[in-house]
Amino acid sequence: MEIHVNIVLAMHHVDIQLEKDIYATNNRIAKANADLLRSHGVRAFDLLGAIGSGKTALIERAIPFLVQKGLRAGAIAGDVYGDDDYRRIIALGIPAVNVNTGKECHLDAHLVEHGLEHLPLDAIDVLFIENVGNMVCPTDFLLGAEKRIVVVSATEGDDVVNKHPMIVRGCSIGVINKIDLAPLVGADVERMEDDMYRYNPVIQVFRTNLKTGEGVAPLVDAILK
Repeated sequence: MEIHVNIVLAMHHVDIQLEKDIYATNNRIAKANADLLRSHGVRAFDLLGAIGSGKTALIERAIPFLVQKGLRAGAIAGDVYGDDDYRRIIALGIPAVNVNTGKECHLDAHLVEHGLEHLPLDAIDVLFIENVGNMVCPTDFLLGAEKRIVVVSATEGDDVVNKHPMIVRGCSIGVINKIDLAPLVGADVERMEDDMYRYNPVIQVFRTNLKTGEGVAPLVDAILK
């Protein structure tokens, strides 16, 4: 079943009193999202990373491995504006929702809640939630996913992890992508991996070239573990 929905929620609102903690409100909705997904047997994964790091490419490369395992995938594509990533995802033949945040630099649980309303959850086993391309804003907003995965690229520089420790601390899996380009841009992949472990000793780190598919098989296994 293919269901493709485009949602534009540039002016979404959550009615809360000013004295309430916005994070507590978000976390309450995130828990409700997690409960909903669990009730339908859906495992959800929040993909974090900068624009161009490889989040969409990870989804593209993961789908064939999921199919081999007999698993059905779906996706929520988050972007400030536009549907470029969404179009790449629906080309894979999976149900997907495009969520535009307008001025917001991250998805929040309320936006994901709306996205879930438009997905056939009973026809999905694995849901990828591709967050807005940003290394700072998404950190504090849980969405209801089972795991958070951060994707960084060698082309961002080998200091990218050291500059954004908080996003690494909140993730179960770290992906260092575009390792083939590291020598061309003078990036030290060893340093990037060491920085991930320094800020999160229990994180699992994988090196990938998502253009060729290098490193994807063990990464997918770790995501599903």
